Amino acid sequence: MNGTGRWHAEQAWVGHAAQNVMIEVEGGRITRITEGADPTPDAIALKGWTIPGLANVHSHAFQRLLRGEVESGGGDFWEWRDRMYRFTEWDAADYFNHGRLVFREMLEAGITAVGEFHYLHAHGNELGVALIDAAREEGIRITLIDACYLRGGLDGRPLEAEQLSFSDGDADGWARRMDELKEADGVRIGAAIHSVRAVDPESMRIVATWAREHGAPLHVHLAEQPAEVEECLRVEGCTPAELLEREGILGPDLTAVHAIHVNQHDISLLGENEVSVCSCTTTERDLGDRVGPLTALADAGCALTVGSDSNAVVDMLEEARGLELDQRRTTGRRVQHEPEELFNAATFNGMRALGWNAGELRVGMLADFVTLDQPRLQWRSISPAYLVYGFSGRDVTNVVVGGETVVQK
Repeated sequence: MNGTGRWHAEQAWVGHAAQNVMIEVEGGRITRITEGADPTPDAIALKGWTIPGLANVHSHAFQRLLRGEVESGGGDFWEWRDRMYRFTEWDAADYFNHGRLVFREMLEAGITAVGEFHYLHAHGNELGVALIDAAREEGIRITLIDACYLRGGLDGRPLEAEQLSFSDGDADGWARRMDELKEADGVRIGAAIHSVRAVDPESMRIVATWAREHGAPLHVHLAEQPAEVEECLRVEGCTPAELLEREGILGPDLTAVHAIHVNQHDISLLGENEVSVCSCTTTERDLGDRVGPLTALADAGCALTVGSDSNAVVDMLEEARGLELDQRRTTGRRVQHEPEELFNAATFNGMRALGWNAGELRVGMLADFVTLDQPRLQWRSISPAYLVYGFSGRDVTNVVVGGETVVQK
């Protein structure tokens, strides 16, 4: 991911619409951007619209196997979860091959960085390393967000049999295993509190301390289901967000995934602490989750990001427009999030949540960029509105990660 070269984009989004843009890259970073430039023989021509690479902030690669397998029989999130447990047993070689397929699908949809929320620990770090190796083989950036998972519920009940392989026994054991994981070119190591259900308060603090001492991204599943909120109120006397605040977990380095069942005080806490929020709209629809108060969270100060979660759908543009469209159906009002806000959720905000200096076409940033084209596009000027509402991942024709072409259709 330390490529060098020149690309000439027919149109590009450089914070504004620009035509005939020369992008020069050295050592995997953008060194010069020139608008209104003539193509040169050594420059790779990019026909269509070129944008920063898309960020998939929340993925469970193994759940890709559930696509089309759990769409009959009815049920709620908890019944879906019971069926999901059947897909958690892997050996490293199979997981490496599976990871390659999932990450290739992501690259072909314009995703240049993925946050893999990982809790399959039956073989220690073997499966995490398999995902890292798969990502490097395919050429996608990966932030391995390794999750601490210790208990079956807030009342301290033990793990169910299907959950035992997720656990390191205690947070100190989790931290020792984390110390064995190493960053590399295109690889970052992040930390996760799986949820307030699965991690006790003292262990939450250990996870957060590890992340902050290592300058690592910190993530948590937050308030996806009403049952989690109700149990937290009963056991801890506060909501999950209030519990995280009490334990010193909230902060600008934290990304809260889902944040659906949050009240006004929770929203204020998350906003005041500049917590990023990752919405996974296609998975949330698939699971029958409710719609979170994303507009209120954004207004309070939370940066919005998007993820593919269960990988029922792999398309960050679909996730981005879902942020707005789900709000429209819930509130009966249109355009609560401007197109550029949705575009930022899928690019810059997401890269920040994963710890990457990317998501903008700007000098000094990582040279990750994606080109989209449509036969019907003709000569229409590039705009965030059409990018979000007029394109899908299927329209990606070229992907560059760190100055190296990884997709060319």
